[in-house]
Amino acid sequence: MHRLKNWGCARAAAAAAVLGAALLLSGCSTVTKVGGLFVRAKDQVAVPQPLTPLVDAEMPQLFEEINRLGAVKSLNGKVDIQFLDTSYAPCGLADKYRTADGRLVVQRPGQVYLIVQLPLVGSKVAEMSSTGERFWAAVYLGDPKYRRFVTGRNAAQYEKLEADAGGTSLDCRAGGKRREEAMQRATVSALSSLRPQHLTDAVLVPPVSFEDTKHVYAQAETFEEEADPRAGAKKGARVVRGYYVLTEMELVSQNRARVTRRFWFDRVGTLRLSRVQIYGERGQLITDVVYSNPQPFGEEGRLRLPAQIELTRPQDHYSIRVAFQDPGAVKVDQPYDPEIFVLKNSSNLQEVDLDAVKK
Repeated sequence: MHRLKNWGCARAAAAAAVLGAALLLSGCSTVTKVGGLFVRAKDQVAVPQPLTPLVDAEMPQLFEEINRLGAVKSLNGKVDIQFLDTSYAPCGLADKYRTADGRLVVQRPGQVYLIVQLPLVGSKVAEMSSTGERFWAAVYLGDPKYRRFVTGRNAAQYEKLEADAGGTSLDCRAGGKRREEAMQRATVSALSSLRPQHLTDAVLVPPVSFEDTKHVYAQAETFEEEADPRAGAKKGARVVRGYYVLTEMELVSQNRARVTRRFWFDRVGTLRLSRVQIYGERGQLITDVVYSNPQPFGEEGRLRLPAQIELTRPQDHYSIRVAFQDPGAVKVDQPYDPEIFVLKNSSNLQEVDLDAVKK
């Protein structure tokens, strides 16, 4: 029995020696005794920093922020446009036609006019408009055989319009003239498929009302991990931003509803509408709009509006980013003749009526 006791003491001493050596090798780590055991403190791990302060708000305040933007009647200003068409990613379309100058005019209800021009030279790339019921799109870019004037109805659903029956997937992997020609066809197809009316609700947010009996609303809190946007932040640094999410649901039966829209509100420092998502009949995400860089608009600067708007249409495979070049020079709430939103085929381009194509 005495020998066994000594053997136990020897084992304990050996264990202590091993632990001591481990501590010496590991540097100056903190060791804590817990329940008779020595426990080494875990190494510190960087975690995303939560942004503060967070604004608290109830649903009426969320409605008020939406309707503050929803009260804007019209905007008219110069913009920078970045267009990304993911349908033709193998062709490198997004990189080749990434940035352009333009002018955007939007007016309620549902009226929009957009002209897209090449930077510096000012040559027209495309021109498009909508009255709220019909839309027009003129594509001036590239070889004359690919230029076109497209028209259709806002409420209709159309297939993506190809420049010709040849497609683009095979040729866009080729080199030389074949690749360049495929790029032109892809660009024309992408611009022809861009619907001007998609910009209207993105730029002029539709208002909401508690008196709307067709919809119900639910408010929730959420936190999202994001890249650190602050000046001087380390590369790869992450933060956690707090949001309110207001979900709009349409009542379709006594015990059933479908999500129609989700409004995201940034709560850091102030309450700001930062994102709107629109859903289809089967719950598919139709439109995703992100608002950023709030600035004073107009000569008097009385309205603080997002100077950058990024619109994504997942089902249509494209995104478009619109940034107002000089928010202070934007004309706000001026009335415009509805005729300026009816685009004419003044260049005698090949006309394509999408309703006729659909038949």
